Amino acid sequence: MNKQNYATIKKIMTSTIIKQIESSKVYDVVIKTPLEKLNSISLLLNNNIYLKREDLQPVKSFKIRGAYEKIASLSKTEQQQGIIAASAGNHAQGVAYSAMKQNIQATIVMPKTTPDIKVDAVKNFKATVILHGDSYDDAYLKALDIASKKQLTFIHAYDDDAVIAGQGTIAKELLTQIDHIDTLVIPVGGGGLLAGIATYIKAKKPSIKLISVEPENSNCFQQAYIHNKPIALDSVGIFAEGVAVKQIGERPFELTKHIIDTTITVSTDEICAAIKEIYDDIRAIAEPSGALSLAGIKKIIQTNNLSNKNIVGILCGANINFHRLRHISERAEIGEKKEILLSIEIPEKKGSFLSFCNDLKHYSITEFNYRFNNEKKAHIFVGIQTKDSDEINTIIQNLEKKNYQVTDLSNNELAKLHIRYMVGGTNNTIKNEQLFRFQFPERPNALLNFLSTLGSDYNISLFHYRNHGAAYGRVLAGIQVPPTLNSTFNALLKKIGYTYFDETSNPAYKLFL
Repeated sequence: MNKQNYATIKKIMTSTIIKQIESSKVYDVVIKTPLEKLNSISLLLNNNIYLKREDLQPVKSFKIRGAYEKIASLSKTEQQQGIIAASAGNHAQGVAYSAMKQNIQATIVMPKTTPDIKVDAVKNFKATVILHGDSYDDAYLKALDIASKKQLTFIHAYDDDAVIAGQGTIAKELLTQIDHIDTLVIPVGGGGLLAGIATYIKAKKPSIKLISVEPENSNCFQQAYIHNKPIALDSVGIFAEGVAVKQIGERPFELTKHIIDTTITVSTDEICAAIKEIYDDIRAIAEPSGALSLAGIKKIIQTNNLSNKNIVGILCGANINFHRLRHISERAEIGEKKEILLSIEIPEKKGSFLSFCNDLKHYSITEFNYRFNNEKKAHIFVGIQTKDSDEINTIIQNLEKKNYQVTDLSNNELAKLHIRYMVGGTNNTIKNEQLFRFQFPERPNALLNFLSTLGSDYNISLFHYRNHGAAYGRVLAGIQVPPTLNSTFNALLKKIGYTYFDETSNPAYKLFL
């Protein structure tokens, strides 16, 4: 970090954010959460790994800190007029709970796709809930409109100094709970948590290395860090919904751009593995964003060959729908490198299955999918239990030595989300088929809207739907598009407005569908 830049930022921090952290009012409602060592993982990775247990707050998330600090700092007039916020999750509960504790009327605008469990939680804190739109952006614009018309104070989730200061109280606690920290790994979405913790740590203990961690498909801070300005992502992955933000906040980025040492990203499978490992170690069930720190810690240890270091992360939340645990369990084994998904080509003749299984007799098969394709060759979708990445490489090499055609599908989203549940064989009679993955909002008429906009010029040749209790369903659709209508069809996809991914060239599609 450039000394001049650090001096500039430190001056800003000392004059504003740090003072508010030091005098914060959050302890009217929050608890000083414990810093818990993960003994099993520490032993396994040969480092001392700790997690700050923000999942133990009254609303099961750190968000209550920033919300309460902001609301408590309002004038009496502002408090009497009421407040409003937009959120699909933890910020909504933090604002509602804080407002209830101070007898302030709160309105929360939430997307229509928000699961009932989260809507009910906010209502239980006596807030008025307005459901609007399919996304956070829709709810955010609606909340701003209502705030303007009704003269309500808008409580931003992250782009606000008081909110940032509230989150920064975590850092103040940390420095009293452990004598020495080598590295602190902080999850980032909009940036409020990152800014609050980073500013305080660098002002008080600048020797501590700060690393931000985000999902690979939701890396708004990393993109801003690279380009030295906030960048709006074209699309955002929704698995870790607590950090699913298209663009880092202006104020959080201003405060952190010169003081974060490294930014890293992790995959969905790595997050799932971290959720499982947290549960195995301390019996806590983290939401995906809550497990980001551990996923990041594992990656930096492996990448940098670290040992005997004190590494701290933030278990920032535990608000997870029970039904999502099935999906997490499915993906955790791959994230831990304890399962591999392969496509194997074998001869379509008697005895081929037996011969193939004999070649894998020393391994446990986790799944096996097959359907007749043609008289010469067969494609098998197979899951194999493994110990680590070295064993994965050994399995593939041994199969290839026996002249099997092997395709590793372990990092193929199409294969993991859809193909493994619908292997049915290819169909060579279908012409001009294009394949797309969609994220459909979980609300009435989502499918009808899709079909109505698509019209009758295109035939749907394949359709598969999956949902894991999230705000969006996973949809796979094959659509026959005549070459002359390609440009018109692409325009229709944009008009529909759902996030989508073109999978027409995906090898899993070509092999199995």
